[in-house]
Amino acid sequence: MIEPLCRAAQGGAASSSPSGSREGGAAQPILRAERLTKIYRSGDVDVAALRAVDFSFCRGEIVVLLGPSGSGKSTFLNLVGGLDRASSGKAWFGNLDLTACSERKLTRFRRDHVGFVFQFYNLIPSLTASENVALVTDIAKDPMDPAEALARVGLNERLDHFPAQLSGGEQQRVAIARAIAKRPEIMLCDEPTGALDSRTGIVVLEALIRVNAELGTTIAIITHNAAIRQIADRVVTFRDGRIAEEATNTQRLPPHAVSW
Repeated sequence: MIEPLCRAAQGGAASSSPSGSREGGAAQPILRAERLTKIYRSGDVDVAALRAVDFSFCRGEIVVLLGPSGSGKSTFLNLVGGLDRASSGKAWFGNLDLTACSERKLTRFRRDHVGFVFQFYNLIPSLTASENVALVTDIAKDPMDPAEALARVGLNERLDHFPAQLSGGEQQRVAIARAIAKRPEIMLCDEPTGALDSRTGIVVLEALIRVNAELGTTIAIITHNAAIRQIADRVVTFRDGRIAEEATNTQRLPPHAVSW
């Protein structure tokens, strides 16, 4: 298994210097995968979407996942996020064996511990920003007030706006607020800036970094934009269903300093 580089991440749960460089300390693995494999059946052909992947996410870190379409990035996040089941291998959240969970336990895991953000915002058009966030807070164990969640992503003046009255970046920040409102330990983001221009994408990434810093949330970000790797603690590159490369940043750059 690839051993996690769990030095102190730069979220709210670990210390860091103002410039973003790492300092001493140790973070704990929060999500682990061992030989995680996913095979899809297409007629008489088996298609391996993920091939025996070993990886550990450390508590409070930001991880960027790179790789071409079909390389296994989304499949990997879907498996460790409890949205899909592995063909073989294991995944754990702490001591919880996700690959052995019933559907009910997986639903509870997703509801209580994981926030999801996707490329398309999936907001309900007939609900305001605050009401969209309340969809999550109504079922969460220890939710934030929707107004607090929206304030954390800089939308405290957009509470009563409908999605059609918001820009694309604002809609994505509502989606982030909805994800963080249940106080998840982990946020899994699949192309959160993929539908946005660079200026708006920077604002969205700044919102994610603020969540990481203030709440200590572990964040994984899938992207095709290799420049975004500079905001991460670690960068993982997928190819052909496997992890082809892993790198550690000794210093994270703020989104506005990244050359898009």
